[in-house]
Amino acid sequence: MPDPHQVTFHDKQIAMAHGAGGEASRRLIEGLFRPLLANPLLDALADAAVLEPPIGRMAMTSDSFVVQPLRFPGGSIGELAVNGTVNDLAVSGAKPLAMTAAFILEAGLPTETLRAEVAALAEAARKASVPIVAGDTKVVEHGRADGMYICTAGVGAIDPRAALRPGRVRPGDCVLLSGPIGNHGMAIMLARAELEIEADIRSDTRSLAELTTALLEAAGGELKWMRDATRGGVATVLNELARDAEVMVTIEEEAVPVDDDVRGACELLGLDPLQVANEGQFVAVVSESLAEAALAALRRTPGGERACLLGVVSAGPVSRVLAKAAYGGVRVVDMLIGDPLPRIC
Repeated sequence: MPDPHQVTFHDKQIAMAHGAGGEASRRLIEGLFRPLLANPLLDALADAAVLEPPIGRMAMTSDSFVVQPLRFPGGSIGELAVNGTVNDLAVSGAKPLAMTAAFILEAGLPTETLRAEVAALAEAARKASVPIVAGDTKVVEHGRADGMYICTAGVGAIDPRAALRPGRVRPGDCVLLSGPIGNHGMAIMLARAELEIEADIRSDTRSLAELTTALLEAAGGELKWMRDATRGGVATVLNELARDAEVMVTIEEEAVPVDDDVRGACELLGLDPLQVANEGQFVAVVSESLAEAALAALRRTPGGERACLLGVVSAGPVSRVLAKAAYGGVRVVDMLIGDPLPRIC
């Protein structure tokens, strides 16, 4: 009897027939997707996966990934699709339980390209301990999908200690950052080969679940707010915090960790690292009394060694983010306007 988990799809490229629901679709699903993403819930190939979630509050998220190029230093669209979905749950205080992945494929896409991204998605899901329990595949005409798009949904169980909302943020609270910023956005820009800049920059795409769990264990109910700093970067999420919590946020510019290559590339291009996208960093607000313990917990966790105390929350003027320079100057940090880095996720 053939092994149901062995890849047996031998077509060289994707054709319109692979999205038509017939024999070609069956061969693609059972010969490529099912073996690479195998788990008991998916193996049933039913119209819907039946889950048995724990009793309590649940979180659900959806996302879409249209990054170009499909592969870039440090990651790819398949890995990004898992990490982006898992991280939306993690910064909501939820443990990821399951996710779905729907592929929109362009006719003519080489099968090896698809196979590589499904394998990358499967490996990222394994690392994040989240099964892919359902999915879908559609094929569009050549020239209409830039290779592939991936749409996801994820569900998770809210940690009972998590009470995360802007309304809990108060003056005196401390703002933490999980690590160096700007790597993902700059890696994508340089990977497009449109710029003659030589720099060793890799995307920071990763699951944040272990770091957010460590923060919850250290701060418990004194952890008040979290957000992953993706499109728009740290500047955007801080401005959203200041607006939603009706507070002012002041950060120490010298405290912001930025790799030298990223800083150099940003300077050449006239970009502010605070406004550049990340796919593996988040911002959190904790009570001042537990800020040191929370920061220590992040730094003890693999991947959190460069976490920092970014700044503080104060009473006003509200809805404003300020950055203090080492020489004493102060500047307003604005939310990103426009899109200097298109198609980064």
